[in-house]
Amino acid sequence: MEPTRIQIVANVVDADQRTITPARVTIQDGIIASIEPVDLMPESFLIPGFVDAHVHIESSMLVPAEFARAAVVHGTVGSVSDPHEIANVMGVAGIRYMLENATQVPFKFCFGAPSCVPATAFETSGATINAEEVARLLSDPRIGYLSEVMNFPGVLARSTEVMAKIDAAKRCGKPIDGHAPGLRGEEARAYFEVGITTDHECFTKEEALDKIAVGCKIAIREGSAARNFDALYTLIDEHPDWVMFCSDDKHPDELISGHINDLAARAVRLGMDPFHVIQASSLNAIRHYGMPIGTLRVGDPADCVEVKDLVDWKVLRTYIDGQLVAENGKSFFDAGVHESLNQFNAKVCHPSELAVQAKNLEMKVIGVCDGQLVTKQKRMPIRSEAGLVIGDVTADLLKLVVLNRYKQTAPAVSFVHGFGLKRGAIASSVAHDSHNVIAVGVDDASLVRAINRVVAMQGGLAVIDGDLEFQLPLPVAGLMSTDPIEIIGARYTELDKAVKAMGSSLRAPFMTLSFMALLVIPEIKLSDLGLFDGVEFKFTEMF
Repeated sequence: MEPTRIQIVANVVDADQRTITPARVTIQDGIIASIEPVDLMPESFLIPGFVDAHVHIESSMLVPAEFARAAVVHGTVGSVSDPHEIANVMGVAGIRYMLENATQVPFKFCFGAPSCVPATAFETSGATINAEEVARLLSDPRIGYLSEVMNFPGVLARSTEVMAKIDAAKRCGKPIDGHAPGLRGEEARAYFEVGITTDHECFTKEEALDKIAVGCKIAIREGSAARNFDALYTLIDEHPDWVMFCSDDKHPDELISGHINDLAARAVRLGMDPFHVIQASSLNAIRHYGMPIGTLRVGDPADCVEVKDLVDWKVLRTYIDGQLVAENGKSFFDAGVHESLNQFNAKVCHPSELAVQAKNLEMKVIGVCDGQLVTKQKRMPIRSEAGLVIGDVTADLLKLVVLNRYKQTAPAVSFVHGFGLKRGAIASSVAHDSHNVIAVGVDDASLVRAINRVVAMQGGLAVIDGDLEFQLPLPVAGLMSTDPIEIIGARYTELDKAVKAMGSSLRAPFMTLSFMALLVIPEIKLSDLGLFDGVEFKFTEMF
């Protein structure tokens, strides 16, 4: 291959030295060969490439190569990617799929070894990854860290299995990601002292400060459903070495419009120091995870971004290893060919299976908190007909259903407050973390139609609104499509608009629905095995 040499003239930003220097950057064979000052005022600024410090690529509904093609447009050159969504469906085979698909593009993925497959013993998942398998994964050089340790009760109890996974990461010298919503004080100290070094679940500043005090780095999350930026952004200036930006879960419609660059712009508009913002946007993640991403130094890989200014952070051009991979909103590499793999054995659902006997005048209800993963346990009066509890649109009380996708069993049924639907139903095979089929709706007939549409597709999203039906097939593990972002983004936007036309005021109805089965986040959720109290960490009764 012939040697390549390119030059970029821009205002070079050094966040460590807190300098901005008009300079000519010479890149030889993908490496920065020199940075030489120039006597002119360039019109752009050159910064290190953005990094998403914690993301589940599966939530974009794109395979890794397509995610990369979408992300580079926004200046993202790498991601710390936890593949535990596909791992909960397909096990180690799913992780290998992600690793192999990622090789098709010049994007710098740092994949983790999932620590909690299944996430809990209170739901049905498609696979189990034990400590021995985790250790084998961590020995793979393509695996950069131990993914979020969601079993915080297991850590606090020093569970043998949990500690074996943590010890395996320590032996390999690889970072350990945390997941400890609400832990503070002595519990936080006990959780992080085992060697866990990050957390992305803080939803108050006080919680984040408690965790920083015991040596934890905070990933400030702003995804499609969970949004903690407004509560945490002042940490950027107060503790610049201890914060990173992440999306955690990013749906395709929002990935089209922006990524980490949007958080950089918001932070500066809110008065944060641009040099600190660059630390949070890229440098801290690169250094914490030891990612092979350049930091705009001579001798580094040329992984950098030209932006118009340090206010709006409009991305002009993105370079990875000196290759121009995106310019003015267009990516320049082909994402390749994508195969599918799946595990789907759900049965057709019947209306009679959704019946709930009225046993009292009120019941426990899952209360949705828009923009948060946490829910509230509420008590609400029931509405009944012929001895059966039914939904109440006027009270925004709707039926929630989870159907096992791996075994042919009867669905679990509960009720939820906060979705706002006035008619119809929606269903999805994206239901964290075990990804059974989940649905919410106004009436049983619509619910059954939506659920059975997902079953017929062997995974995907479905919307039922009277005679209208909308669907988005997800053939890769019921989580991802093999289509490009342009197609998936348009289809998802169509479904999202349809749900909002049915009355939902939630910012991201499908994303919110997917977290109604996430048992490790309090206070109350629904698994395929029943209603679950996330505070007491045990099943609970509706009445």
